Amino acid sequence: MLDSLKRFFSRRSEPVNRGLDPQVAAAALLVEAALVDGVYANLESDQIAEILLDSLGLDADRVDDVLAQGEELAEDATGAHEFTQHVKKLPMLERVRVIEGLYLVSLADGAACKFEEAFIRHVASLLHVDDIRRAQARRRAESRHPQ
Repeated sequence: MLDSLKRFFSRRSEPVNRGLDPQVAAAALLVEAALVDGVYANLESDQIAEILLDSLGLDADRVDDVLAQGEELAEDATGAHEFTQHVKKLPMLERVRVIEGLYLVSLADGAACKFEEAFIRHVASLLHVDDIRRAQARRRAESRHPQ
């Protein structure tokens, strides 16, 4: 048993992919937001594809590939930081669009929960998106989301 504990604690984590495409990292963050409440519904997946297409400007051919990569990365993720360090490479306007997308994903299943809100606030701070821009992104997402 002692040997298994030594092996467990001596394992080194795999290095973060330094060449990760910022848009794939953004897709992974969107998937992470969808997973916060423990359910990843088709509704949320469709919403993420729409965000990638409209807000992040990906072409329709690339959306499915980026979403699939984002889902795979999010499945093995240990935290948002491993993705935000890549998304930070995007211009501020695109980072704010990612935050707006996170709000859209959180609203996709009806209403945002407090855990989704906490996740979005955390990601916004990691992306250096201030509270004013984050609140504006939230209002835009709420106005776009059909009640």
